[in-house]
Amino acid sequence: MSTDVIASSPVRWRRFLAVAGPGIVVMLADTDAGSVITAAQSGAQWGYNLLLLQIVLIPILYVVQELTVRLGAVTGQGHAALIKKHFGRGWAWLSVATLIVTCLGALLTEFAGLTGVGNLIGVPTSVTLALVVVAMLAMALMHGYATVERIAIAVGAFELVFLLVAMLAHPGLTEMASGAVTIPIADPKYLFLVSANIGAVIMPWMVFFQQASIVEKGITVKDLGSAKLDTAIGAVVTQVIMASVLVATAATLNKAGGDHALDTVEDIVGAITPFLGGFAGKLLFCLGMVGASTVAAIVVTLTAARALAEVLGAKHKLEDEPSEAPCFYGFYAVALIVCATIVGSGVNLVSLSVGVQVMNALLLPIVLGFLFLLARRLPAPYRLKGGYAGLVGAIIAATVVFGVYSGVAGLWG
Repeated sequence: MSTDVIASSPVRWRRFLAVAGPGIVVMLADTDAGSVITAAQSGAQWGYNLLLLQIVLIPILYVVQELTVRLGAVTGQGHAALIKKHFGRGWAWLSVATLIVTCLGALLTEFAGLTGVGNLIGVPTSVTLALVVVAMLAMALMHGYATVERIAIAVGAFELVFLLVAMLAHPGLTEMASGAVTIPIADPKYLFLVSANIGAVIMPWMVFFQQASIVEKGITVKDLGSAKLDTAIGAVVTQVIMASVLVATAATLNKAGGDHALDTVEDIVGAITPFLGGFAGKLLFCLGMVGASTVAAIVVTLTAARALAEVLGAKHKLEDEPSEAPCFYGFYAVALIVCATIVGSGVNLVSLSVGVQVMNALLLPIVLGFLFLLARRLPAPYRLKGGYAGLVGAIIAATVVFGVYSGVAGLWG
């Protein structure tokens, strides 16, 4: 939606609807295929022991993404461009390099999730990948952020069916409450999934995507309140979805006992369907996974292409023609084709999803460090300062330290 449309919406709720979008899209993408698999493993292996973490991560997620809203609305620049401006080309390239690694890793898991759903309904992997790549290329050529945003929200809304999946699992409230406050902090396997969940919720590409979308949509400082509310709503929604997946597997697979290998979509659906009423449960879970994988694939591919073009000083908006922004559209297309080829080759992607989430946690120092420093350099009225700056700094530091520690402990343990 253009700046003109936002400016012409004086009524508060209409203005909010005009501004809303970037926060909801990035949060729906946050609950991607890898996150769903991570949440499913968490519930199957540890019951409700990781449920409280999902709730605790809501304000942390909001605090992080709220800083991106400030940066985009106040400066009118993307994240990579700001790092380049304040810290130099070398640091900008470092941040973008780490971003591209996580984006490509995430895109592999999204494609794996979509092909998994395709296999469950009898569609060959090659056909699924071809359809997805063609659809995403066509979407990018529609020339306009607003169109892409609407498509992403419409597709991502399918993730809400995970709430129905959790209800079909008939979780016990007493068991849920007691399990949520039981925290086996000394177990390396538990710590590994703690780190994976942190990485599944706070991802490097989210910072870059939301800031770029704020800029491209024309959101300014006058819209900060609405943009922050958009982000807060998204943070709650994404964690409710994560908690729903965890509850579904905790109430079924963990309660039933046994060792459940949940490394792919097929594994999860095959294991959980008998507890959810056969076809209905299978259909709901597949719809949720399609929504999660598709919206995330859109977001991570756009993010990587935008950031690379930004650091190169090239055009990178969806309103630009391919001839005007060859770097942006070229990398977007190459990323899709390369990742589709890797997944289609049959390379073993077992455990990749959780591994990508742990990698996200280990990269948090770079991403959140730059985010905090840039927020401290904003103009005085919008600068991160005072007691809130201390609180945000403490939250970021604790998240980074615990994420890195948990990742290392889990991998070495």
